[in-house]
Amino acid sequence: MDTRFSSAIHTLILISEAETPMTSEEIAKSVGTNASYIRKVTSLLKRKGIIESRRGVSGFQLLISPRKLLLYDIYLAVSETDQVHVFDLHQNPNDQCIVGKHIRPVLLEVFRSVEEKAEQELKNTTLADCIDRMRNQAEGSDDK
Repeated sequence: MDTRFSSAIHTLILISEAETPMTSEEIAKSVGTNASYIRKVTSLLKRKGIIESRRGVSGFQLLISPRKLLLYDIYLAVSETDQVHVFDLHQNPNDQCIVGKHIRPVLLEVFRSVEEKAEQELKNTTLADCIDRMRNQAEGSDDK
């Protein structure tokens, strides 16, 4: 996974908190990327019914309450997979080496355990939780 997940969360917070609908150009400026990348991310979010845009009207609307929108659902929307995937294994370990011969099943077990914990955390965290944390962070910073 690249930065789509964090960019999607950033985008959804902006959409949720904006007083007026935000365009992909405005979102891109905040995320620190280009508008075409944001259009790719928002396209994935639209496909999963998380946001919508209307023809002739610029900007996006959130279709799911931030209190009901799980980070897990956002992850699945932008990663286009059916489970959390954090780590990849190297492809060609040497079977003539004792480590090379046995490393894949060992790492698969460890990695899947970590991914299951990450998945559970994403299922227990909503977009609203991120918004609340962001507000707390902003209140504690000097750039009020």
